[in-house]
Amino acid sequence: MYPMDIARARRRFLTDSLWGVGTFTLANLLQADGIRPTSASAGPPEVANPLEPRLPHLPARAKNCIYIYLEGGPSQMDLYDPKPKLNELDGQPLPESFLKNVQFAFLQKETAQLMGSPRTFKKYGECGMDFSDLLPYLSKCADDLCMIRSVHCDQFNHVPAQLLMNCGSPIAGRPSLGAWLSYGLGSESSNLPAHVSLVTTGRGIPGGSASWSSGFLPSTYAGVLFGNEGNTVSNIENPSGITHALQHASIRGINDLNRMRLDVTGDSELASRIQAYELAFRLQSSAPELVDLSGETKATLDMYGFDRQEPQINSNRGGKGLFRPFAYNCLLARRLVQRGVRVVNIIHSSWDHHSRLDPELTHNALMVDQPIAALIQDLKRHGLLDDTLVVIGSEFGRTPLGENRPNFKKVTGRDHHPFAFTILMAGGGVKGGQIIGASDEIGWHAVEDPVHVHDLHATILHLFGLDHTRLTYRVQGRDFRLTDVHGHVVEKIFA
Repeated sequence: MYPMDIARARRRFLTDSLWGVGTFTLANLLQADGIRPTSASAGPPEVANPLEPRLPHLPARAKNCIYIYLEGGPSQMDLYDPKPKLNELDGQPLPESFLKNVQFAFLQKETAQLMGSPRTFKKYGECGMDFSDLLPYLSKCADDLCMIRSVHCDQFNHVPAQLLMNCGSPIAGRPSLGAWLSYGLGSESSNLPAHVSLVTTGRGIPGGSASWSSGFLPSTYAGVLFGNEGNTVSNIENPSGITHALQHASIRGINDLNRMRLDVTGDSELASRIQAYELAFRLQSSAPELVDLSGETKATLDMYGFDRQEPQINSNRGGKGLFRPFAYNCLLARRLVQRGVRVVNIIHSSWDHHSRLDPELTHNALMVDQPIAALIQDLKRHGLLDDTLVVIGSEFGRTPLGENRPNFKKVTGRDHHPFAFTILMAGGGVKGGQIIGASDEIGWHAVEDPVHVHDLHATILHLFGLDHTRLTYRVQGRDFRLTDVHGHVVEKIFA
């Protein structure tokens, strides 16, 4: 290309880009007044919004999901599933038939002994649901809860089990449940992400961001990571000297370039990038209102336990100083679904109690019990629980055996246990006040109405009106789905 041609091309590029910025700004102003340009003079075509609300396959019971993920594996027989027989057999070996072909993360099965629970259980609500003394607040929600005691999976280590529970596969790179829901249904919020993750960590999350990743789906559907109170949305303010109008013009100019490139390549990630820029700009206006809690009453903040006294614990695993952040994230989850956010993940770690089970489980339960119960009650008070599905779960549970790891002076914890553990659900078309499934008398196997993780995912999608066999995405020459080639809807869960 000759110098004169370069100059003409440069001049053409600049005038076209500026024309595009002005036209799109005008188009937005006209649309705000109810006028939609229809002729070619409206400028380059808008990219279809990948988060446009979409109709489900079936009548939907739920519109939003709050998924509370307690990473590490809470001990079900110390929280939700009392086992008098286990207490009776405390200190005795397990029959060899139970241990054949079974793998553990750390436990030495040849010398392991059954370990009872020191917790006391009572029945709560009209339904008579069992909760231990560690959950005095959540137990008051018994009649709104569906307790599934027969969940099981086939992964006994954290990362593959977390991937399976959150993404439907132990293989990295698959979309998360939240990404699938956003892909299937879009979003009802134009100013906030469809999928938000609120993470309160102690030791960190072994599976990392895969828990809210979009995997091979376009990145539009990935969870957007929000921070804790005081820094919920990072870098939300413009630098000094950058006005709102200049920021708007800059983003429009960048997206004009992205649209040109999209026309050439057809790359869906460019469409996601365009959407991300525009959403980020709208977030600058909507985020300050979202995180401003001045309109919340003191009674509401107290209900969530914002200013609870946190007890001292001699441990670096459970997460010191996280009582208020977890309470904040639970309240923020309610505010997010009020504003149309499709999926909110609340993630807390760690519940991986290989030792010091009693003090650390006590600490963690005290941290989450009041805020989770407050969230359920608050959703109900605001008329949101009927169409907001709340799930409280983890990747697996804990063994009825005490963990006798070599060099441990005393057995004070439990190993990973994928064969029978407990998940709680509420709202969103779930029939509350019922217990589904059962484990055997020592909590080893699911013996009544077993629910595999794939069944759980199929059921959650069904609550949102999505047929898990039809919600697919084609990549690498085949159609993938959250439940792979498995999964059965658990009808008993439905109201």
